[in-house]
Amino acid sequence: MGLVNLGKALPAEAEDGQAPGPGGPAGRGAPRWRRWAVAAVWVAGVVAAFACYLLLARTRAVNADGAGQALQAWDMLHGNVLLRGWRFGDVSYYTTEIPQYALVEVLRGLNADVVHVAAAMTYTLAVLLAALLAKGTSTGRQAVVRVLIAVGIMAAPQLSSGVNILLSSPDHIGTSVPVMVVWLIVDRARPRWYIPVIAGAFLGWAAVADTLVVLIGVLPLAGVCAIRVFQAAAVERKPLAAQWYDLALGAAALLAAAAALVVLHVIHAAGGFYMPAPITHLAHGRLLVHNLGIAGQGLLLLGGADFLGLRLTAGTAFTMLHVAGVVLAAWGTCLAAWRFLRDRDRVAQLLVAGVAINLAVYVLSTRAGVVSQTREIAPVLPFSAALAGRLLGGRVLAGRRKPALTVPLLLAVLLGYLLGLAGEISQPPAAAQDQQLTSWLAARHLHTGLSGYWESNIVTLTSGDQVQIRLVNASGGRLVPGGYELNTHWYDPHRNTANFVVLYPGIPGYAGFTQERAVLATFGTPARTYHLGTYTILVWNKNLLTELR
Repeated sequence: MGLVNLGKALPAEAEDGQAPGPGGPAGRGAPRWRRWAVAAVWVAGVVAAFACYLLLARTRAVNADGAGQALQAWDMLHGNVLLRGWRFGDVSYYTTEIPQYALVEVLRGLNADVVHVAAAMTYTLAVLLAALLAKGTSTGRQAVVRVLIAVGIMAAPQLSSGVNILLSSPDHIGTSVPVMVVWLIVDRARPRWYIPVIAGAFLGWAAVADTLVVLIGVLPLAGVCAIRVFQAAAVERKPLAAQWYDLALGAAALLAAAAALVVLHVIHAAGGFYMPAPITHLAHGRLLVHNLGIAGQGLLLLGGADFLGLRLTAGTAFTMLHVAGVVLAAWGTCLAAWRFLRDRDRVAQLLVAGVAINLAVYVLSTRAGVVSQTREIAPVLPFSAALAGRLLGGRVLAGRRKPALTVPLLLAVLLGYLLGLAGEISQPPAAAQDQQLTSWLAARHLHTGLSGYWESNIVTLTSGDQVQIRLVNASGGRLVPGGYELNTHWYDPHRNTANFVVLYPGIPGYAGFTQERAVLATFGTPARTYHLGTYTILVWNKNLLTELR
Protein backbone atom coordinates (compact mmCIF):
# COMPACT_ATOMS: atom_id res chain seq x y z
CA MET A 1 0.00 0.00 0.00
CA GLY A 2 1.22 3.55 -0.13
CA LEU A 3 3.89 5.84 1.18
CA VAL A 4 5.87 2.85 2.36
CA ASN A 5 9.57 2.24 1.75
CA LEU A 6 9.44 -1.46 0.97
CA GLY A 7 13.21 -1.71 0.98
CA LYS A 8 13.78 -0.45 4.53
CA ALA A 9 11.74 -2.09 7.26
CA LEU A 10 11.85 -0.61 10.72
CA PRO A 11 12.39 -2.99 13.62
CA ALA A 12 9.21 -4.41 15.13
CA GLU A 13 7.45 -2.37 17.79
CA ALA A 14 8.24 -2.82 21.43
CA GLU A 15 6.24 -5.48 23.20
CA ASP A 16 3.98 -2.95 24.91
CA GLY A 17 2.79 -1.78 21.49
CA GLN A 18 4.38 1.64 21.93
CA ALA A 19 4.40 3.69 18.75
CA PRO A 20 7.88 3.93 17.21
CA GLY A 21 9.83 7.13 17.29
CA PRO A 22 10.03 9.39 14.27
CA GLY A 23 11.47 7.48 11.40
CA GLY A 24 11.59 10.31 8.90
CA PRO A 25 9.49 10.63 5.81
CA ALA A 26 8.79 7.37 4.07
CA GLY A 27 11.06 6.73 1.17
CA ARG A 28 13.72 9.30 2.15
CA GLY A 29 16.88 8.42 0.32
CA ALA A 30 15.10 5.91 -1.88
CA PRO A 31 15.42 6.14 -5.65
CA ARG A 32 12.88 8.42 -7.30
CA TRP A 33 11.35 5.54 -9.24
CA ARG A 34 10.60 3.73 -6.00
CA ARG A 35 8.77 6.71 -4.54
CA TRP A 36 6.75 7.02 -7.73
CA ALA A 37 5.99 3.29 -7.62
CA VAL A 38 4.75 3.56 -4.03
CA ALA A 39 2.56 6.54 -4.93
CA ALA A 40 1.19 4.58 -7.90
CA VAL A 41 0.27 1.69 -5.60
CA TRP A 42 -1.69 4.06 -3.37
CA VAL A 43 -3.51 5.61 -6.33
CA ALA A 44 -4.28 2.23 -7.88
CA GLY A 45 -5.58 0.98 -4.53
CA VAL A 46 -7.88 3.98 -4.12
CA VAL A 47 -9.22 3.68 -7.67
CA ALA A 48 -9.82 -0.07 -7.29
CA ALA A 49 -11.53 0.45 -3.94
CA PHE A 50 -13.81 3.14 -5.37
CA ALA A 51 -14.76 0.91 -8.31
CA CYS A 52 -15.61 -1.99 -5.97
CA TYR A 53 -17.59 0.17 -3.57
CA LEU A 54 -19.52 1.79 -6.41
CA LEU A 55 -20.61 -1.66 -7.62
CA LEU A 56 -21.46 -2.60 -4.03
CA ALA A 57 -23.47 0.59 -3.46
CA ARG A 58 -25.48 -0.09 -6.60
CA THR A 59 -26.74 -3.36 -5.13
CA ARG A 60 -28.91 -1.31 -2.75
CA ALA A 61 -31.98 0.60 -3.90
CA VAL A 62 -31.79 4.38 -3.60
CA ASN A 63 -34.61 5.65 -1.39
CA ALA A 64 -36.07 8.94 -0.17
CA ASP A 65 -33.30 9.53 2.39
CA GLY A 66 -30.53 10.03 -0.16
CA ALA A 67 -32.96 11.64 -2.59
CA GLY A 68 -33.55 14.50 -0.14
CA GLN A 69 -29.86 15.43 -0.02
CA ALA A 70 -29.58 15.09 -3.81
CA LEU A 71 -32.42 17.57 -4.30
CA GLN A 72 -30.87 19.95 -1.77
CA ALA A 73 -27.58 19.80 -3.64
CA TRP A 74 -29.40 20.45 -6.93
CA ASP A 75 -31.11 23.48 -5.39
CA MET A 76 -27.74 24.72 -4.09
CA LEU A 77 -26.25 24.35 -7.56
CA HIS A 78 -29.06 26.51 -8.93
CA GLY A 79 -28.31 29.43 -6.63
CA ASN A 80 -30.05 28.61 -3.35
CA VAL A 81 -26.79 28.48 -1.39
CA LEU A 82 -28.43 28.93 2.02
CA LEU A 83 -31.12 26.40 1.04
CA ARG A 84 -33.89 28.85 1.86
CA GLY A 85 -37.20 27.19 2.62
CA TRP A 86 -35.72 23.78 3.38
CA ARG A 87 -36.65 21.84 6.50
CA PHE A 88 -34.07 19.18 7.40
CA GLY A 89 -34.09 16.25 9.78
CA ASP A 90 -31.81 16.29 12.81
CA VAL A 91 -28.67 16.24 10.60
CA SER A 92 -28.05 18.88 7.94
CA TYR A 93 -25.04 17.50 5.99
CA TYR A 94 -24.84 21.11 4.79
CA THR A 95 -21.04 21.35 4.69
CA THR A 96 -20.19 17.72 3.91
CA GLU A 97 -22.44 15.45 1.84
CA ILE A 98 -24.55 18.17 0.20
CA PRO A 99 -21.52 19.89 -1.42
CA GLN A 100 -20.25 16.42 -2.34
CA TYR A 101 -23.56 15.61 -4.03
CA ALA A 102 -23.44 18.97 -5.83
CA LEU A 103 -19.98 18.12 -7.18
CA VAL A 104 -21.21 14.77 -8.47
CA GLU A 105 -24.29 16.41 -10.01
CA VAL A 106 -22.09 18.87 -11.91
CA LEU A 107 -20.56 15.86 -13.64
CA ARG A 108 -23.50 13.44 -13.74
CA GLY A 109 -26.68 15.55 -13.60
CA LEU A 110 -29.65 14.79 -11.34
CA ASN A 111 -30.30 11.06 -11.14
CA ALA A 112 -30.36 8.19 -8.65
CA ASP A 113 -26.77 7.15 -9.33
CA VAL A 114 -25.58 10.36 -7.68
CA VAL A 115 -26.33 8.70 -4.33
CA HIS A 116 -24.31 5.60 -5.26
CA VAL A 117 -21.30 7.56 -6.52
CA ALA A 118 -21.20 9.76 -3.44
CA ALA A 119 -21.56 6.77 -1.09
CA ALA A 120 -18.65 5.00 -2.81
CA MET A 121 -16.52 8.16 -2.57
CA THR A 122 -17.27 8.54 1.14
CA TYR A 123 -16.49 4.96 2.09
CA THR A 124 -13.34 4.91 -0.02
CA LEU A 125 -12.13 8.04 1.81
CA ALA A 126 -12.99 6.47 5.17
CA VAL A 127 -10.94 3.35 4.33
CA LEU A 128 -8.04 5.44 3.01
CA LEU A 129 -7.90 7.68 6.08
CA ALA A 130 -8.16 4.73 8.46
CA ALA A 131 -5.22 3.12 6.62
CA LEU A 132 -3.13 6.30 6.83
CA LEU A 133 -3.87 6.69 10.55
CA ALA A 134 -2.98 3.04 11.10
CA LYS A 135 0.30 3.50 9.25
CA GLY A 136 1.36 6.51 11.30
CA THR A 137 5.03 7.30 10.72
CA SER A 138 6.08 3.68 10.30
CA THR A 139 7.78 2.42 7.15
CA GLY A 140 8.70 -0.88 5.54
CA ARG A 141 7.06 -4.17 6.44
CA GLN A 142 5.51 -2.77 9.59
CA ALA A 143 3.75 -0.04 7.60
CA VAL A 144 2.42 -2.62 5.14
CA VAL A 145 1.07 -4.82 7.94
CA ARG A 146 -0.52 -1.87 9.71
CA VAL A 147 -2.27 -0.72 6.54
CA LEU A 148 -3.43 -4.23 5.63
CA ILE A 149 -4.96 -4.75 9.08
CA ALA A 150 -6.95 -1.52 8.88
CA VAL A 151 -8.02 -2.03 5.28
CA GLY A 152 -8.86 -5.67 5.91
CA ILE A 153 -11.22 -4.85 8.77
CA MET A 154 -13.14 -2.37 6.58
CA ALA A 155 -12.74 -4.05 3.19
CA ALA A 156 -16.01 -5.94 2.81
CA PRO A 157 -19.14 -4.44 4.41
CA GLN A 158 -21.83 -6.99 5.11
CA LEU A 159 -24.26 -7.27 2.22
CA SER A 160 -27.73 -5.84 2.86
CA SER A 161 -27.76 -4.25 6.34
CA GLY A 162 -24.06 -3.40 6.42
CA VAL A 163 -24.18 -1.81 2.98
CA ASN A 164 -27.31 0.13 3.93
CA ILE A 165 -25.48 1.69 6.86
CA LEU A 166 -22.05 2.24 5.32
CA LEU A 167 -22.66 2.61 1.56
CA SER A 168 -26.11 4.06 1.10
CA SER A 169 -27.68 7.46 1.79
CA PRO A 170 -25.69 10.16 3.63
CA ASP A 171 -25.04 9.05 7.16
CA HIS A 172 -22.65 9.26 10.08
CA ILE A 173 -19.94 7.21 8.36
CA GLY A 174 -19.32 10.33 6.26
CA THR A 175 -18.94 12.39 9.42
CA SER A 176 -15.90 10.32 10.36
CA VAL A 177 -14.04 11.55 7.26
CA PRO A 178 -13.36 15.20 8.25
CA VAL A 179 -12.60 14.11 11.82
CA MET A 180 -10.00 11.61 10.60
CA VAL A 181 -8.53 14.32 8.37
CA VAL A 182 -7.97 16.39 11.51
CA TRP A 183 -6.39 13.44 13.35
CA LEU A 184 -4.12 12.82 10.35
CA ILE A 185 -2.97 16.46 10.38
CA VAL A 186 -2.30 16.26 14.13
CA ASP A 187 -0.42 13.00 13.60
CA ARG A 188 1.85 14.17 10.78
CA ALA A 189 2.37 17.89 11.36
CA ARG A 190 4.93 19.38 13.69
CA PRO A 191 3.57 21.53 16.53
CA ARG A 192 3.01 24.94 14.97
CA TRP A 193 0.59 27.73 15.95
CA TYR A 194 -1.52 27.24 12.83
CA ILE A 195 -2.23 23.52 13.39
CA PRO A 196 -4.83 24.17 16.13
CA VAL A 197 -6.39 26.80 13.86
CA ILE A 198 -6.69 24.28 11.01
CA ALA A 199 -7.99 21.57 13.35
CA GLY A 200 -10.61 23.89 14.81
CA ALA A 201 -11.70 25.08 11.37
CA PHE A 202 -12.20 21.52 10.12
CA LEU A 203 -14.09 20.42 13.23
CA GLY A 204 -16.32 23.49 13.16
CA TRP A 205 -17.02 23.02 9.45
CA ALA A 206 -17.99 19.38 10.05
CA ALA A 207 -20.06 20.18 13.17
CA VAL A 208 -22.31 22.43 11.07
CA ALA A 209 -23.19 19.32 9.07
CA ASP A 210 -23.53 16.81 11.92
CA THR A 211 -23.56 17.33 15.68
CA LEU A 212 -22.05 13.86 16.07
CA VAL A 213 -18.74 15.66 15.49
CA VAL A 214 -19.05 16.89 19.07
CA LEU A 215 -18.94 13.29 20.33
CA ILE A 216 -16.27 11.87 18.04
CA GLY A 217 -14.14 14.97 17.49
CA VAL A 218 -14.65 17.93 19.80
CA LEU A 219 -14.95 16.11 23.15
CA PRO A 220 -12.11 13.65 22.43
CA LEU A 221 -9.72 16.44 21.40
CA ALA A 222 -10.65 18.72 24.32
CA GLY A 223 -10.60 15.83 26.82
CA VAL A 224 -7.36 14.24 25.65
CA CYS A 225 -5.56 17.58 25.60
CA ALA A 226 -6.84 18.43 29.09
CA ILE A 227 -5.56 15.10 30.43
CA ARG A 228 -2.18 15.53 28.78
CA VAL A 229 -1.81 19.06 30.16
CA PHE A 230 -2.78 17.92 33.66
CA GLN A 231 -0.32 15.01 33.59
CA ALA A 232 2.50 17.21 32.34
CA ALA A 233 1.88 20.13 34.71
CA ALA A 234 0.56 18.47 37.86
CA VAL A 235 2.22 15.04 37.79
CA GLU A 236 5.46 15.57 35.89
CA ARG A 237 5.89 19.17 37.17
CA LYS A 238 6.61 20.58 33.71
CA PRO A 239 6.02 24.29 33.02
CA LEU A 240 2.46 25.01 31.92
CA ALA A 241 3.75 27.23 29.12
CA ALA A 242 5.49 24.21 27.62
CA GLN A 243 2.05 22.62 27.09
CA TRP A 244 0.88 25.41 24.78
CA TYR A 245 0.21 23.01 21.89
CA ASP A 246 -2.23 20.79 23.79
CA LEU A 247 -3.85 23.86 25.34
CA ALA A 248 -4.30 25.39 21.91
CA LEU A 249 -5.71 22.20 20.40
CA GLY A 250 -8.20 21.77 23.24
CA ALA A 251 -9.30 25.40 23.03
CA ALA A 252 -9.67 25.13 19.26
CA ALA A 253 -11.98 22.12 19.67
CA LEU A 254 -14.29 23.94 22.08
CA LEU A 255 -14.31 27.07 19.92
CA ALA A 256 -15.16 24.93 16.89
CA ALA A 257 -18.31 23.59 18.58
CA ALA A 258 -19.38 27.10 19.62
CA ALA A 259 -18.68 28.47 16.14
CA ALA A 260 -20.80 25.74 14.54
CA LEU A 261 -23.78 26.72 16.70
CA VAL A 262 -23.31 30.37 15.75
CA VAL A 263 -23.10 29.54 12.05
CA LEU A 264 -26.30 27.47 12.17
CA HIS A 265 -28.08 30.31 13.96
CA VAL A 266 -26.83 32.89 11.44
CA ILE A 267 -27.90 30.73 8.48
CA HIS A 268 -31.40 30.34 9.89
CA ALA A 269 -31.64 34.04 10.81
CA ALA A 270 -30.67 34.92 7.23
CA GLY A 271 -33.60 32.87 5.93
CA GLY A 272 -31.65 29.67 5.32
CA PHE A 273 -32.60 26.09 6.14
CA TYR A 274 -34.28 25.06 9.37
CA MET A 275 -33.06 22.07 11.37
CA PRO A 276 -34.73 20.93 14.62
CA ALA A 277 -32.52 20.10 17.58
CA PRO A 278 -31.87 16.35 18.01
CA ILE A 279 -34.13 14.85 20.68
CA THR A 280 -33.11 11.90 22.84
CA HIS A 281 -33.62 10.72 26.40
CA LEU A 282 -31.60 8.84 28.98
CA ALA A 283 -32.00 5.07 28.90
CA HIS A 284 -32.34 3.09 32.12
CA GLY A 285 -33.50 -0.28 33.44
CA ARG A 286 -34.57 -2.78 30.82
CA LEU A 287 -34.00 -0.30 28.02
CA LEU A 288 -30.34 0.00 29.03
CA VAL A 289 -29.93 -3.80 28.89
CA HIS A 290 -31.70 -3.81 25.51
CA ASN A 291 -29.37 -1.09 24.24
CA LEU A 292 -26.30 -3.09 25.27
CA GLY A 293 -27.53 -6.02 23.19
CA ILE A 294 -28.30 -3.79 20.21
CA ALA A 295 -24.86 -2.16 20.48
CA GLY A 296 -23.15 -5.56 20.58
CA GLN A 297 -24.98 -6.76 17.49
CA GLY A 298 -24.30 -3.42 15.84
CA LEU A 299 -20.56 -3.82 16.36
CA LEU A 300 -20.75 -7.22 14.66
CA LEU A 301 -22.70 -5.62 11.81
CA LEU A 302 -20.17 -2.82 11.32
CA GLY A 303 -17.40 -5.40 11.13
CA GLY A 304 -19.35 -7.48 8.59
CA ALA A 305 -19.78 -10.31 11.13
CA ASP A 306 -23.46 -10.17 12.13
CA PHE A 307 -24.19 -13.89 11.77
CA LEU A 308 -26.95 -13.83 14.39
CA GLY A 309 -30.14 -15.33 13.00
CA LEU A 310 -28.58 -16.34 9.67
CA ARG A 311 -28.94 -19.83 8.24
CA LEU A 312 -25.69 -21.75 7.79
CA THR A 313 -24.73 -21.30 4.12
CA ALA A 314 -21.59 -20.52 2.15
CA GLY A 315 -22.41 -16.83 2.48
CA THR A 316 -22.74 -17.20 6.25
CA ALA A 317 -19.23 -18.69 6.35
CA PHE A 318 -17.84 -15.50 4.81
CA THR A 319 -19.82 -13.49 7.36
CA MET A 320 -18.46 -15.51 10.28
CA LEU A 321 -14.93 -15.06 8.92
CA HIS A 322 -15.31 -11.37 9.69
CA VAL A 323 -15.32 -12.21 13.39
CA ALA A 324 -11.52 -12.18 13.07
CA GLY A 325 -11.64 -8.53 12.01
CA VAL A 326 -14.01 -7.66 14.86
CA VAL A 327 -11.64 -9.34 17.32
CA LEU A 328 -8.66 -7.39 15.96
CA ALA A 329 -10.59 -4.12 16.13
CA ALA A 330 -11.68 -4.86 19.70
CA TRP A 331 -8.14 -5.91 20.68
CA GLY A 332 -6.60 -2.73 19.32
CA THR A 333 -9.26 -0.56 20.96
CA CYS A 334 -8.94 -2.29 24.34
CA LEU A 335 -5.15 -2.03 24.18
CA ALA A 336 -5.41 1.69 23.48
CA ALA A 337 -7.83 2.10 26.39
CA TRP A 338 -5.56 0.09 28.74
CA ARG A 339 -2.54 2.29 28.08
CA PHE A 340 -4.52 5.52 27.64
CA LEU A 341 -3.13 7.43 30.65
CA ARG A 342 0.50 6.51 29.99
CA ASP A 343 0.34 6.76 26.21
CA ARG A 344 2.29 9.46 24.38
CA ASP A 345 0.58 8.65 21.10
CA ARG A 346 -1.92 11.50 20.90
CA VAL A 347 -3.77 10.07 17.88
CA ALA A 348 -4.33 6.69 19.54
CA GLN A 349 -5.78 8.53 22.51
CA LEU A 350 -8.07 10.57 20.26
CA LEU A 351 -9.30 7.50 18.39
CA VAL A 352 -10.09 5.45 21.49
CA ALA A 353 -11.75 8.43 23.17
CA GLY A 354 -13.97 8.88 20.12
CA VAL A 355 -14.95 5.20 20.18
CA ALA A 356 -15.66 5.24 23.92
CA ILE A 357 -17.75 8.44 23.91
CA ASN A 358 -19.73 7.44 20.80
CA LEU A 359 -20.57 4.01 22.24
CA ALA A 360 -21.37 5.32 25.72
CA VAL A 361 -23.80 7.96 24.47
CA TYR A 362 -25.42 5.44 22.12
CA VAL A 363 -26.03 2.89 24.87
CA LEU A 364 -27.19 5.48 27.39
CA SER A 365 -29.62 7.18 24.99
CA THR A 366 -32.91 6.16 23.40
CA ARG A 367 -31.40 6.06 19.89
CA ALA A 368 -30.38 2.39 20.07
CA GLY A 369 -33.87 1.05 19.46
CA VAL A 370 -33.14 -1.37 16.60
CA VAL A 371 -30.07 -2.69 14.83
CA SER A 372 -30.61 -0.34 11.88
CA GLN A 373 -29.77 2.51 14.29
CA THR A 374 -26.18 1.22 14.24
CA ARG A 375 -25.60 4.12 11.85
CA GLU A 376 -25.33 6.27 14.99
CA ILE A 377 -22.03 4.53 15.85
CA ALA A 378 -20.72 4.04 12.30
CA PRO A 379 -17.49 6.03 13.05
CA VAL A 380 -16.51 3.26 15.47
CA LEU A 381 -15.57 1.11 12.46
CA PRO A 382 -12.83 3.29 10.89
CA PHE A 383 -11.60 4.47 14.30
CA SER A 384 -11.19 0.94 15.68
CA ALA A 385 -9.71 -0.30 12.39
CA ALA A 386 -7.08 2.46 12.56
CA LEU A 387 -6.33 1.55 16.18
CA ALA A 388 -5.96 -2.13 15.32
CA GLY A 389 -3.46 -1.42 12.57
CA ARG A 390 -1.59 1.24 14.54
CA LEU A 391 -1.16 -0.81 17.73
CA LEU A 392 -1.08 -4.41 16.50
CA GLY A 393 1.09 -4.17 13.39
CA GLY A 394 4.34 -4.57 15.31
CA ARG A 395 2.92 -7.37 17.43
CA VAL A 396 1.91 -9.30 14.32
CA LEU A 397 5.46 -9.03 12.96
CA ALA A 398 6.98 -9.88 16.33
CA GLY A 399 4.80 -12.99 16.51
CA ARG A 400 5.56 -14.01 20.08
CA ARG A 401 3.90 -17.38 19.48
CA LYS A 402 4.23 -19.31 16.22
CA PRO A 403 5.66 -16.38 14.22
CA ALA A 404 5.63 -18.37 10.99
CA LEU A 405 1.84 -18.69 11.11
CA THR A 406 0.67 -15.24 12.21
CA VAL A 407 1.10 -13.27 8.99
CA PRO A 408 0.02 -16.10 6.61
CA LEU A 409 -3.09 -16.66 8.74
CA LEU A 410 -4.08 -13.00 8.56
CA LEU A 411 -3.39 -12.96 4.81
CA ALA A 412 -5.66 -16.00 4.41
CA VAL A 413 -8.41 -14.19 6.32
CA LEU A 414 -7.93 -11.10 4.12
CA LEU A 415 -8.19 -13.29 1.03
CA GLY A 416 -11.47 -14.63 2.38
CA TYR A 417 -12.72 -11.08 2.83
CA LEU A 418 -11.80 -10.20 -0.76
CA LEU A 419 -13.55 -13.32 -2.06
CA GLY A 420 -16.64 -12.35 -0.09
CA LEU A 421 -16.44 -8.83 -1.51
CA ALA A 422 -16.16 -10.26 -5.03
CA GLY A 423 -19.34 -12.25 -4.41
CA GLU A 424 -21.14 -9.16 -3.09
CA ILE A 425 -20.26 -6.90 -6.02
CA SER A 426 -21.34 -9.61 -8.47
CA GLN A 427 -24.95 -9.03 -7.37
CA PRO A 428 -27.09 -7.22 -9.98
CA PRO A 429 -27.75 -3.50 -9.51
CA ALA A 430 -31.00 -2.68 -7.72
CA ALA A 431 -33.56 -0.31 -9.20
CA ALA A 432 -34.41 2.77 -7.16
CA GLN A 433 -37.49 2.52 -4.98
CA ASP A 434 -40.74 3.44 -6.75
CA GLN A 435 -39.05 3.26 -10.17
CA GLN A 436 -42.16 1.63 -11.68
CA LEU A 437 -44.31 4.47 -10.34
CA THR A 438 -41.90 7.08 -11.73
CA SER A 439 -42.01 5.61 -15.23
CA TRP A 440 -45.82 5.31 -15.19
CA LEU A 441 -46.36 8.92 -14.09
CA ALA A 442 -43.90 10.28 -16.64
CA ALA A 443 -45.54 8.30 -19.46
CA ARG A 444 -48.94 9.84 -18.60
CA HIS A 445 -47.60 13.39 -18.20
CA LEU A 446 -48.57 13.61 -14.53
CA HIS A 447 -45.91 16.04 -13.39
CA THR A 448 -46.66 17.15 -9.81
CA GLY A 449 -48.50 15.38 -7.01
CA LEU A 450 -48.56 14.54 -3.31
CA SER A 451 -47.77 11.45 -1.24
CA GLY A 452 -45.89 10.18 1.82
CA TYR A 453 -42.19 10.40 2.68
CA TRP A 454 -40.95 7.25 0.94
CA GLU A 455 -42.82 8.05 -2.29
CA SER A 456 -41.97 11.74 -2.61
CA ASN A 457 -38.36 12.85 -3.07
CA ILE A 458 -37.26 9.55 -4.60
CA VAL A 459 -39.68 9.93 -7.54
CA THR A 460 -38.51 13.52 -8.01
CA LEU A 461 -34.88 12.37 -8.10
CA THR A 462 -35.23 9.33 -10.37
CA SER A 463 -37.26 11.34 -12.89
CA GLY A 464 -34.58 14.04 -13.02
CA ASP A 465 -37.09 16.53 -11.55
CA GLN A 466 -39.51 15.88 -14.42
CA VAL A 467 -42.07 14.28 -12.08
CA GLN A 468 -42.36 15.91 -8.67
CA ILE A 469 -44.08 14.39 -5.65
CA ARG A 470 -44.31 16.50 -2.50
CA LEU A 471 -44.53 15.21 1.04
CA VAL A 472 -47.80 15.51 2.99
CA ASN A 473 -49.10 14.11 6.29
CA ALA A 474 -52.53 13.68 7.84
CA SER A 475 -53.44 15.96 10.75
CA GLY A 476 -56.90 16.44 12.22
CA GLY A 477 -58.45 14.31 9.50
CA ARG A 478 -57.04 16.44 6.67
CA LEU A 479 -53.80 16.63 4.70
CA VAL A 480 -51.15 19.20 5.55
CA PRO A 481 -47.62 19.84 4.27
CA GLY A 482 -45.32 18.36 6.87
CA GLY A 483 -42.31 16.30 7.79
CA TYR A 484 -38.69 16.92 6.91
CA GLU A 485 -36.35 16.97 3.91
CA LEU A 486 -38.78 19.27 2.11
CA ASN A 487 -38.88 22.83 0.81
CA THR A 488 -41.83 24.93 2.01
CA HIS A 489 -41.80 26.86 -1.28
CA TRP A 490 -43.06 23.73 -3.02
CA TYR A 491 -46.48 24.21 -1.42
CA ASP A 492 -47.06 27.80 -2.55
CA PRO A 493 -50.09 27.61 -4.91
CA HIS A 494 -49.01 30.86 -6.58
CA ARG A 495 -45.75 29.26 -7.72
CA ASN A 496 -46.62 25.58 -8.14
CA THR A 497 -49.45 23.20 -8.91
CA ALA A 498 -50.28 19.59 -8.00
CA ASN A 499 -53.14 17.48 -9.33
CA PHE A 500 -52.67 13.89 -8.09
CA VAL A 501 -52.10 11.89 -4.91
CA VAL A 502 -50.35 8.51 -4.68
CA LEU A 503 -51.55 5.96 -2.12
CA TYR A 504 -49.25 3.04 -1.34
CA PRO A 505 -49.30 0.36 1.42
CA GLY A 506 -45.50 0.32 1.72
CA ILE A 507 -43.03 -2.53 2.15
CA PRO A 508 -41.27 -3.92 5.25
CA GLY A 509 -39.05 -1.23 6.72
CA TYR A 510 -40.60 1.57 4.65
CA ALA A 511 -44.01 2.85 5.67
CA GLY A 512 -46.45 3.67 2.89
CA PHE A 513 -49.05 6.39 2.53
CA THR A 514 -52.58 5.10 3.07
CA GLN A 515 -54.44 8.21 4.31
CA GLU A 516 -57.24 7.94 1.74
CA ARG A 517 -59.91 9.28 4.12
CA ALA A 518 -57.86 12.40 4.84
CA VAL A 519 -57.17 12.81 1.11
CA LEU A 520 -60.87 12.73 0.23
CA ALA A 521 -61.79 15.00 3.16
CA THR A 522 -59.27 17.57 1.90
CA PHE A 523 -59.73 17.46 -1.86
CA GLY A 524 -63.09 15.77 -2.45
CA THR A 525 -63.81 13.04 -5.00
CA PRO A 526 -61.09 12.58 -7.67
CA ALA A 527 -61.86 12.92 -11.34
CA ARG A 528 -59.99 9.73 -12.18
CA THR A 529 -58.52 6.78 -10.27
CA TYR A 530 -55.76 4.49 -11.55
CA HIS A 531 -54.27 1.31 -10.12
CA LEU A 532 -50.68 0.31 -10.77
CA GLY A 533 -49.82 -2.85 -8.87
CA THR A 534 -50.12 -1.84 -5.20
CA TYR A 535 -50.15 1.88 -6.05
CA THR A 536 -53.38 3.86 -6.30
CA ILE A 537 -53.18 7.19 -8.15
CA LEU A 538 -56.00 9.68 -7.59
CA VAL A 539 -56.20 12.55 -10.13
CA TRP A 540 -58.16 15.84 -9.92
CA ASN A 541 -58.78 18.59 -12.45
CA LYS A 542 -57.63 21.37 -10.09
CA ASN A 543 -54.62 22.64 -8.18
CA LEU A 544 -54.60 20.69 -4.92
CA LEU A 545 -52.15 23.09 -3.28
CA THR A 546 -54.88 25.73 -2.93
CA GLU A 547 -56.73 23.43 -0.50
CA LEU A 548 -53.76 22.54 1.71
CA ARG A 549 -53.54 24.41 4.99
